[in-house]
Amino acid sequence: MNKLNLADVTSYVEQNIKDFHDKRLAKVNSLRLSDVLKAKNPYLFKAKNVNTANEIIEGILSAFLSSSEEGIFGNWLERLAVFINNSVYGGQKAVVDGIDLDFIKDSKRYLVAIKSGPNWGNDSQYKKMVDHFNTAKKRAATSGGKEEIIFVNGCCYGRSNAKSEFKKLGYYKMCGQRFWELISNEPNLYTDIIEPLGYKAAERNLEFKESYEKVQNRMEREFLIDFVNEDGSINWEKLLKFNSYVEPVKQKS
Repeated sequence: MNKLNLADVTSYVEQNIKDFHDKRLAKVNSLRLSDVLKAKNPYLFKAKNVNTANEIIEGILSAFLSSSEEGIFGNWLERLAVFINNSVYGGQKAVVDGIDLDFIKDSKRYLVAIKSGPNWGNDSQYKKMVDHFNTAKKRAATSGGKEEIIFVNGCCYGRSNAKSEFKKLGYYKMCGQRFWELISNEPNLYTDIIEPLGYKAAERNLEFKESYEKVQNRMEREFLIDFVNEDGSINWEKLLKFNSYVEPVKQKS
């Protein structure tokens, strides 16, 4: 085991955080009104008495991009976690599907599925994670590994229960401080990494804001043309048909 050098972590973040910003910017620039309208629930807007193009587009964009950013940044944090663990324990990205980190600590082998936060999935997704753990366990048994295997659902933020859940679930759920300490042996790492993450954030967010506003204006213009009546009211029937209507299949004669 090596002592974690926080200067190396800061350097890694500063060199790689641009990947998050680049993907975030590329995502907003790639958005098209037709795509986001088909992915959102028009009934909800009506039920909330949303009656302007501005409100609809702002609601669609903010919800769509919030979900997208969570995924993009979650993937980026996973890479940071692997880098940190590799520096301390020599851990690597696992070769088994669904396992993001594989390392030895205190003569035990840890196989970790990294998620962004504690409420990351539904029952079927948790079951799939357990299936990945079981597959990894079988593969380890056939490869002759003798270390005790510990399965972990690691979450980059949030809180989790005490370690007693292993007997019930077959894996530990370690979130926030517990997760970062597990992979680094540093109890305060979860706070130490927050400052480097802000590297050049102000200028990158200004660039994003400019692109976001252009996309918002473009979508509002398209929405006004396609889904707003001459009197200024929203043409809900046309919007619903665009969102949900399927042409009936013609019967062969």
